[in-house]
Amino acid sequence: MLTKGQFHQKLAQGLRFLDGATGTALQKAGMPRGCCTERWVLENPQALIHLQEQYAQAGAQIIYAPTFQAQPLALGDLADRTEQINEKLVALSRSAAPDCLIAGDLTTMAAFLDSFDECNFDRMVEAYQRQIRGLIHGGADLLAAETLMYPLEADAILTAAELEGAGAVLYTFTMQSDGSLFSGRDAGPVLRHLEEAGAAAVGFNCVAADDMTPHLVTRLRRTVRGPLVCKPNAGVPAIGADGLAHYPMGPEEFAQIGARCADAGAALLGGCCGTSPDHIAALKKAVDR
Repeated sequence: MLTKGQFHQKLAQGLRFLDGATGTALQKAGMPRGCCTERWVLENPQALIHLQEQYAQAGAQIIYAPTFQAQPLALGDLADRTEQINEKLVALSRSAAPDCLIAGDLTTMAAFLDSFDECNFDRMVEAYQRQIRGLIHGGADLLAAETLMYPLEADAILTAAELEGAGAVLYTFTMQSDGSLFSGRDAGPVLRHLEEAGAAAVGFNCVAADDMTPHLVTRLRRTVRGPLVCKPNAGVPAIGADGLAHYPMGPEEFAQIGARCADAGAALLGGCCGTSPDHIAALKKAVDR
């Protein structure tokens, strides 16, 4: 696994582009709503391999392994296989994109805990430790904690990563366009705290891309000193007749907003829900231009 210093060296050498959506793309490929994504991917590996091959061809340099909820509180009857599932999913992503960095993906536990206070801290740390252990054994190049909602879960991941000897970790929160977290905290000081505690990069994901997104980057840059991650959705979704969320923003519009975010100071750029390899290809073209 890369150290924070090694990761920053790669940034200096031109590392810039993240992948796009995994969950919404797999749903389009036939993954049923409400199923365990990790189980479905292991049973249908070709769908993920095809998607990640396309992201690599589009110019993504960091591919997120499909381990979003691969922690024991979410895996249910698969909890006793947490480490092995994370190992296998990292290996699957590696086979799809051998020339890219593979990020072990972690996320919020909001759907599995009744509160985010100190009484649940040790429980979170233990669950994240098991996941991180599997990601490291699987050969992940770095960790990406995304769609976080509460500062305490970021601290739990930070603690778990330290206990497991993890290297570079990215932390991104979902947040409001004014820079406030859904917990009510101002995101800037929270991100700065994570930087000071050792985060390799911080920022946001799962925020609807619009004209305000570059201003969000500018706002966060007032506090964040290191690399800033920008990974927004393809606009605000609408639920279609098929019951799936459909995102309205096409690749070109998304790319223009991404280029403005780069101008505002975002160092790592990618896409979240509703984005596709076409969005990442257009983003790379716009930013390079």
